[in-house]
Amino acid sequence: MAAKILVVEDEPALRETLEYNLIHQGYEVRVAGDGIQAVESARGFRPDLILLDVMLPGMDGFEVCRILRQETNVPILMLTAREAEIDRVIGLEIGADDYITKPFSMRELQARLKALLRRVRLDQEDTAQEKEAGAEIMEFGDLKLDLSRHELSKDGRPLSLKPKEFELFVYLARHKGKALTRELVMETVWGWDYTGGSRTVDVHIRWLREKIEPDPANPVRLVTVRGAGYRFEG
Repeated sequence: MAAKILVVEDEPALRETLEYNLIHQGYEVRVAGDGIQAVESARGFRPDLILLDVMLPGMDGFEVCRILRQETNVPILMLTAREAEIDRVIGLEIGADDYITKPFSMRELQARLKALLRRVRLDQEDTAQEKEAGAEIMEFGDLKLDLSRHELSKDGRPLSLKPKEFELFVYLARHKGKALTRELVMETVWGWDYTGGSRTVDVHIRWLREKIEPDPANPVRLVTVRGAGYRFEG
């Protein structure tokens, strides 16, 4: 089924352009021109993703985001003409998942949309798998991942992991056996606004290998997939 996207934009020309292009990309689209209509449409349409302009009549995008975050976890991509960092920070702190500054290209917007929707789909798959398996605890030989304790242990001894090392391991473990590109790992674990580059992924993989591999120089758990990225073999 086509993903449903709610476009909230008060500028008619941009709203129509977004609607046309997104429909052309195969999405089911509904539009709203002000904050009040946005909240009503979100409740009735139940979109898979919301494109939300900050500057709206009646109720601004920040207030719309606050209201919707109390009711739903639908991903929200903020559209803003503001370049001040504080506005981006506010948007993320109140629950927006990403932001894009006007003017933007449709190609960049489509990439952001696909990344957010892919992240949601993977999260849903992870949740379903964990519910099916009752997976608060995942074991891989001498490794034990306890999600409720936020702890990874080896041979019964907790490993000292940096926060991003732990997030990275959890993400890889949840997709055991699947080749994951550096770009996908970067988007999911570090987020779109991270500017450190994919080399960061390589560094964290090396750190994890030093802690979980029998021989870090010849990894058998966190293996490199040539031309693709990395795969966790468990």
